[in-house]
Amino acid sequence: AQRLERVPRLLRRPFRVPFDLQRPAWLEEQDVDIDAHVRRATVGEPGGARELDALVGELLSRELPLDRPLWEMVVAEGIEGGRTAVVARLHHAVLDGVAGVRAMAAFLDLAPVAERRAGRLDGPGAGGVLTRARSGGTPPPSSLDVWRYAAASLCEQPEAVRCALRRSADALVELAAQNRELAAAGAAPPPSLFSAPRTSLNGNVSAARHFATVSVPLADIELVRRKSGGGATVNDVVLCAVGGALLQLLERRGDIPERSLVALVPVSTRGPAPEPRSGRAHVGNDISGMLVSLGTTLRDPLERLREVARGSRVAKQQEQRAGGDFLETLTRAIPPVVTAGVMRGIERLRLFDRFPPPFNVVVSSVAVPDVQLFWAGSPVAQIYPAGPVAAGVGVNITSMTYKGVVRFGLVGCPVLVPDIDELAVLLGGAVDELVSASRAPRRPPGPRGS
Repeated sequence: AQRLERVPRLLRRPFRVPFDLQRPAWLEEQDVDIDAHVRRATVGEPGGARELDALVGELLSRELPLDRPLWEMVVAEGIEGGRTAVVARLHHAVLDGVAGVRAMAAFLDLAPVAERRAGRLDGPGAGGVLTRARSGGTPPPSSLDVWRYAAASLCEQPEAVRCALRRSADALVELAAQNRELAAAGAAPPPSLFSAPRTSLNGNVSAARHFATVSVPLADIELVRRKSGGGATVNDVVLCAVGGALLQLLERRGDIPERSLVALVPVSTRGPAPEPRSGRAHVGNDISGMLVSLGTTLRDPLERLREVARGSRVAKQQEQRAGGDFLETLTRAIPPVVTAGVMRGIERLRLFDRFPPPFNVVVSSVAVPDVQLFWAGSPVAQIYPAGPVAAGVGVNITSMTYKGVVRFGLVGCPVLVPDIDELAVLLGGAVDELVSASRAPRRPPGPRGS
């Protein structure tokens, strides 16, 4: 309650525009009912990691109410060793992953004594603000205010469409130019949407979610990166390990794809974080994405890593040339009534069960400061992330590094990925496989042509 004002996004609730002609506007709240957002839960006995994961999956399966700000924190007790977990849920319409981490920083300290710090974290809104907060809470806007906002949004729509068309044309020209350059260099372009193979990981998703976790030493990831010989990054190693784990899972299902699996990798378009003493940061939703082949047609883990590193570099160049704000421009041009209708039709016809998916998996990485953090005076021992499951894609795998350990949070639709716990184990094994291959002595090259 003392620190909520540092993150004004957590003081806003959505307000639906008539007929969904525009994205919901935001109403600013002044008096937030803390009891409606912060509550207590007890982890089932014996209070281990599996029981905590089950609680997180149950929480992720519930929709956040739209009549109040889109966030909640659940204080989970009953964990072995006398520990406590805080499960923080922030709707993706309010904050993306990077912004979410910055927002949560408002509740953390660098010392065991909780301090009150001045300053607000804010950024440009994703929608309009209909009314300002007033003492005693924010009353709903009048019908006249709502229709004025809807009319103003409609007046801006032609300009949004024009801008989207121009950005689309510019992006197509840039992509065509890059593909010609890649072809001249004998390199393959990044995957395109719906070029991913159909697998049992993909299809219509339900509202239920399962959650699993696994952690590996950052030193292992760094060792693989250094030994790769192909200029791989830590994120490339993560992508390679995810590809290896998914391939093993599909093999156990008897569902071996002929083409390489494709991952959507979210990319933050936000600039660098401000200085801590400034007290302000952009915590909106600035995100783009790139498609990366996971090289799952290659059996050798180090060869797969080099392939992933090459594909990741090319995809990053493509995303930068196409412009990171392209998706944002496009969504502003299409009214929600259209996108919602399209998605309802896709779900009703179960098209994701019949056609190739846009991609096979979402893989993202979020960075946090590599220093000891404290919450209300208690040391934070572990941090696990959880990302949203996309339509048609049954699993999201997000990694976060804290205190020398890379921790993965796997969120899956139980209809498509009922074996999310098994996938977590396979992911840890895929990292071990990369480490073993990196430590193995390299064989001298054989005779030419052998």
